Amino acid sequence: MIGLVLVSHSARLAEGLAELAAQMAPDVRILPAGGLPDGTLGTDFDAVSTAVDRAESGDGVVLLYDLGSAKMTADLAVEMLGDPSRAAVVDAPFVEGAVAAAVAAQGGGDLDAVMTAAISSGAIPADSPDEVVDPGTGTEFLLTNEVGLHARPAALLARTVAELDAEVTVRFGDKQANAASVLALMSLGARGGDTVTVSATGPEAAEALRRVNELVARGFDE
Repeated sequence: MIGLVLVSHSARLAEGLAELAAQMAPDVRILPAGGLPDGTLGTDFDAVSTAVDRAESGDGVVLLYDLGSAKMTADLAVEMLGDPSRAAVVDAPFVEGAVAAAVAAQGGGDLDAVMTAAISSGAIPADSPDEVVDPGTGTEFLLTNEVGLHARPAALLARTVAELDAEVTVRFGDKQANAASVLALMSLGARGGDTVTVSATGPEAAEALRRVNELVARGFDE
């Protein structure tokens, strides 16, 4: 399974993001590498290198960073590896990218798949005209699990639709979210007892809605 290293100028930021991402991907090794040894802001090469070694389980490591100089530290850590091909630095939104990468890694994605998930985490999906299922009004689902589309349920939904060739949109009130984005789903604020509307486009749109229905029916395994 791909491991993740979160390189930040702030130890608290890296640790907090690692904690958040771990909620979505409990089996993924997610290592924070933030701050300088004396507790001040900055990035430390030795800390990043150690984190890469600890995150490695044999399949590779993806490194994400917060600001430009953190990228320099991450790049150097990868360059100094005996086999640089086992790790890669990805240019992606730090928070959204880390969560998306964690979900992709939890789902068994390889190095390229995890990097792609991180990079595309903030992208607006393109139209997919092959098949359209309820593109206008959509299908309504009543959320019966207590926390609704938060944390683990959102991650489960994102992993489920990410496996399919379909673009799935979830709407709640006047907000909408790409169902493949965990943080976007969480930002909807939909909780137990709320009703969301789901629409899908693409070759596997019908299958996507069927799987969403299954998840909702079993309360997102809570």
